[in-house]
Amino acid sequence: MDLIDYQDSRPIYEQISEKYKILILKGVLEPDEKMPSVRQLAMDLSTNPNTVQRAYSELERQGFLYSVKGKGNFVSPNPHLRDLKKKELLERLRALLKESEDSGIPASELLSELRS
Repeated sequence: MDLIDYQDSRPIYEQISEKYKILILKGVLEPDEKMPSVRQLAMDLSTNPNTVQRAYSELERQGFLYSVKGKGNFVSPNPHLRDLKKKELLERLRALLKESEDSGIPASELLSELRS
């Protein structure tokens, strides 16, 4: 599994957290499944443990993970994560369609090209 793309301009912790979000949303990682330890993932990715910890903290802040003191990090059983992601994507899509309209390109034109 490639979690880091060195050609990507985003920070490594963002790339890690984004890849894990996708795996969780797709159901590849099951609710309450134990995540790799910070130390182990850092070794696997050849990165600093602080980077992995920051990614895990971000995932926890967003509700994708929960931590158990002394046990590690686990996938959150939150059934609303997919709905939250859908809402986020719809907001971004609305902003793009508004930008399109503001630029003189009708949203209907963009949407019809998407369908083809």
